[in-house]
Amino acid sequence: MKQRGFEKVTKYADVDFPMPVRKTKTSAGYDICVPETVAILPGRQVLVPTGVKAYMMEDEFLGLHIRSSMAVKKGLRLVNNVGIIDCDYYNNPDNEGHIMVALYNSSNEIVVLQKDECVAQGIFYKYLTTDDDANVTKQERMGGFGSTSK
Repeated sequence: MKQRGFEKVTKYADVDFPMPVRKTKTSAGYDICVPETVAILPGRQVLVPTGVKAYMMEDEFLGLHIRSSMAVKKGLRLVNNVGIIDCDYYNNPDNEGHIMVALYNSSNEIVVLQKDECVAQGIFYKYLTTDDDANVTKQERMGGFGSTSK
């Protein structure tokens, strides 16, 4: 039984790019690369495709974090500071669970992310729930970005 991991989304199934991997034995994060070249204008935000989706256990989520090299050297930052990908985002009907990285270019220059360049890190986390969690109103995700607040 699969517990957690990454798969390509259909749109990028035939594109050759690195799948998320940990670079060292003690790395917490899986480096996530871009499957195509993307340019981000100064002062603009862009949803950057990763070409991947993540599956995990029901009591887990994938935290999406900017790589320090992107923040320090290129002036990029995540629009929402940290992305939270819930387990039920995987294979959702709106976008197949495609993980997009919302990046903001705080520099004064165009930042070009080259195909195969690692831009983010994904870290799998366990989470806890409260005693009254049985009051959850929605039982199933019905879409992609922002769908749990609808």
